[in-house]
Amino acid sequence: MVTEVFTLKYCDPHAVREEKVEATEVIQFAWEGSVREVDACADCFKEYEARLEPLVDYSRPVKKRRATKKAAASAPAEGAQSADGTAGSESA
Repeated sequence: MVTEVFTLKYCDPHAVREEKVEATEVIQFAWEGSVREVDACADCFKEYEARLEPLVDYSRPVKKRRATKKAAASAPAEGAQSADGTAGSESA
């Protein structure tokens, strides 16, 4: 005897509304530092891309982080000491 198992994926957005629509696409997104996937039908996938595609156009690379307050406070103090030292040696 041979047993065949068929597994169907259902669209998760439709499943929330208790509708059974077969999923043909997978939507990937980042959530709390990890990549997650949601099964979606073609209509939900198109709607997802229509909403998020404009955001991609406005995305920008991440800039460098600013120096911490402690590092920023010590850098000008060192510069002021060397400036005072050179100013004192020039006048002497």
